[in-house]
Amino acid sequence: MTTLELAILGLEQALETPRRHRVWRGLVRNRLAGVTEVLAAEASRGGDAWLAAREMSLARERTALLGRIATLGRQVLDVLDIDAVHEDLQRLVHDLERYRQRLNDLVYDAVSLELGGSE
Repeated sequence: MTTLELAILGLEQALETPRRHRVWRGLVRNRLAGVTEVLAAEASRGGDAWLAAREMSLARERTALLGRIATLGRQVLDVLDIDAVHEDLQRLVHDLERYRQRLNDLVYDAVSLELGGSE
């Protein structure tokens, strides 16, 4: 498992725990910080030109995800309607999984090109 997968899994597990106000909020906030750390540490692959557009698209998506995580991190602590925040967090996990899959697809395509797998 990659560090991104582990961070997403940790967030999913935190969301499944009972929502006792401060305990749940603190746990989720901690897991969001872990996801932020992993996403922020990712660097551009600097690969082939034919993958550059997809890399740029992923970079924009990563920036948007980091912005959403920052917003949700504040909401987890401040918003009284915890169910609405929980739903937003569930959507975030879904989008993180989608991002992770697109990132894996990009890596796979880069390796497949290097090995001559397109023929």
